[in-house]
Amino acid sequence: MKATLESLVHKGLEGETPTRDEIGSVLSSPDEALLDVVAAAGQLRRRYFGDRVKLNYLVNLKSGLCPEDCGYCSQRLGSQADVLKYTWLKPGEAASAAQAGVSGGAKRVCLVASGRGPTDRDLERVGDIISAIREQNPQVEVCACLGLLGDGQAERLSELGVDAYNHNLNTSEDQYAGICSTHDYADRVDTVGQAKAAKLSACSGLIAGMGETDDDLMDVLFALRDIGSESVPVNFLIPFDGTPLAGTWELTPRRCLRILAAARFVHPDVEVRLAGGREIHLRGLQPLALHIVNSIFLGDYLTSEGAEGKTDLEMIADAGFRVEGADEPTMPADRVDLVNARKRGPGTDRAPNA
Repeated sequence: MKATLESLVHKGLEGETPTRDEIGSVLSSPDEALLDVVAAAGQLRRRYFGDRVKLNYLVNLKSGLCPEDCGYCSQRLGSQADVLKYTWLKPGEAASAAQAGVSGGAKRVCLVASGRGPTDRDLERVGDIISAIREQNPQVEVCACLGLLGDGQAERLSELGVDAYNHNLNTSEDQYAGICSTHDYADRVDTVGQAKAAKLSACSGLIAGMGETDDDLMDVLFALRDIGSESVPVNFLIPFDGTPLAGTWELTPRRCLRILAAARFVHPDVEVRLAGGREIHLRGLQPLALHIVNSIFLGDYLTSEGAEGKTDLEMIADAGFRVEGADEPTMPADRVDLVNARKRGPGTDRAPNA
């Protein structure tokens, strides 16, 4: 294992592609080698990103009632999950939600809307929302996640001020048909390609814990490298009641760390983001994950609660890291409590979860 890890670090520093056998060894590594795996991945994380942690903040613009049947999603067609359902937030509401994240240190705001893909009217709504957000925070990065894109829509989003577009591959091509039937893997690859062609930063990642094998994980990790994903969110399945994957609990904290390390070795100099499900699957090992990833979501996710923003900021500081853009690796005592500050949707006192 030691020789494999040394090879992975060397290749990551030299810009060489690791082999499947090497990544497979990481995914199947024994528990006694886990800290060695984390340390090796941490060398690459420190080399390219130092002690910085980029914070991202999600704003759920439109929740529930999606016509797609993705088996992992609480907003899917036919879902019986108990989640909020609402149509588009008004620009002022979205800007207020975004402000809570920026106040907590977020450099990127992720605007998410359920559905197969946006209409032209939806794009205009997003444009109005971006204008409202940038009135308060002109320098904030904006990432849109609106589903499958049609011809010319990526270019229009770029014109409206979108910096990045998120569309996850989620799993391997071989496994995809078992996860979703209303669109296919190629549709997702095409949308990422459209975003890149429009000069949007491509944000595409995966969901682990859906019954995939190590080969599936390697397939999607290398596919993300091949399509040029510049930001790789790693999600861990939250098996919502009322969805086909309810009751699917396959992950341990140690397995999650191995998956994150594999992502770092395949994407040594790319933003690897610890995303949905981290709190319930990594549990007490979340601080170790910061030695692998360089980016997290702050606060809640689309339809599930995350940790309190204050707790996340304390964890980052306690682990010896600093929020990107901050001068000190400490958190002011009066830092905004993001969970309480956010609004989940019109007329509610809770926040959306991504």
